[in-house]
Amino acid sequence: MKIVLLHAFPFDTAMWEPQQPVLEGHDVVAPTIYGRGNSMDAWASSILGEVEGLFVAVGASMGGGCALAMKRQEPERVRGIVLAGAHAGPDPSERRPAREATIERIRAEGAASVWEGAGPAPSADELIAVVEALRDRPDDRGVVASLSVPLLVVTGDGDPMISADAARALAESAPDGSFELVQGAGHLVSVDQPDEFNRALTDFLEGL
Repeated sequence: MKIVLLHAFPFDTAMWEPQQPVLEGHDVVAPTIYGRGNSMDAWASSILGEVEGLFVAVGASMGGGCALAMKRQEPERVRGIVLAGAHAGPDPSERRPAREATIERIRAEGAASVWEGAGPAPSADELIAVVEALRDRPDDRGVVASLSVPLLVVTGDGDPMISADAARALAESAPDGSFELVQGAGHLVSVDQPDEFNRALTDFLEGL
């Protein structure tokens, strides 16, 4: 089975290292999102042009938004979706000042001021483009509500950005949605509690 892993901001594809043991035997693709434009639709279109055939999309935080955009653009190719610390709605209006502050910080202090990835930081312009995409993300709750494939929503009980109630409601809005609340995890569930996330991911993939 082909698995497309879509990382969070401001991290890189190395964040998926804890998942590699349970994904052995699968065809795993972990593209970088940086350098693909300043909209989730641009990211989705670019990645869809690189990935062949059918696949399961696993998205962490902003990667979840990209996964939904991929499903919206080419619905027949996505076999299932996992959203980890991710939501489907537009960016909350109260978060806009923080987005603008992040953009200004990157402009003033450079990419290193926000970068937390394992590898070299993308350029400041590439990071700013990602923040712009997050700020202007589309409302894809309708995509979830009309999903023709299974959806797994995983969130940490300590996630400061997405409440357990909101994540559970998102899963329940899908025709074939399931929800996992991971104790002791924050926003990056797959990094904070990899064993629990890997168990949920394995169960989901085995059910497809």
